[in-house]
Amino acid sequence: MALGRSIEKFEDDLNLVVERLCNGESRGVCKHLMRLRDKLLYLYRRNIVKINHSVMELICAKHLILYGYYVDLEYALDGNLTCDIYALKGLGSLIVEVETGYVPPEHATNPITYCKARIASKITRYSGYAEKFALAVPPYYIFWIPPALVKPPRYRTRKEIKEIKALCDLYYSNPPVSVEEIRNARIHAVYILDIDKGIVRETDPNTYLERSQQIWSGDLFG
Repeated sequence: MALGRSIEKFEDDLNLVVERLCNGESRGVCKHLMRLRDKLLYLYRRNIVKINHSVMELICAKHLILYGYYVDLEYALDGNLTCDIYALKGLGSLIVEVETGYVPPEHATNPITYCKARIASKITRYSGYAEKFALAVPPYYIFWIPPALVKPPRYRTRKEIKEIKALCDLYYSNPPVSVEEIRNARIHAVYILDIDKGIVRETDPNTYLERSQQIWSGDLFG
């Protein structure tokens, strides 16, 4: 009975979000969003997705649909690796990983290191599966991008690669992130999701890094 109520609540929340996102849009856009909603509902019944993350995926998906992408969610890439959003436009592909800022209880004593490793791992592990890679976050979560991953790969030093490898290996070893993945990884965009309004603002990684570095370095606190 409790599970039934849980599924019903999840479906009600998704319907509310899709209704808001479809307001004023074409039938084609709405049909695309409803297909994605149905997939998320199916995955929720299998205990694979959660509501906060799913809502963010739908908001980001609409943004990409409006830019001419065909969008899929929870897309299987290779083996056990699944990306949050896989989008195609023409011959080009884009992967978007959605980050809510959640820190598991087992990392309550080292959340900063954990979040740094998580973002570095996402960029290095996923960006090789598409022509472009992006991260999507709510405005209340300010994440850290390794500066080396914003630079073109040819300017990445061995020292920088070694440092990113050591960071990722702290928490991600099955399988570990490879040196080759780190050497070639790129992030092309950051999507800021206003969840309440269903609005997406896009910025480039360099701009995001510049604006977030002060907070991560502690400069705002003197």
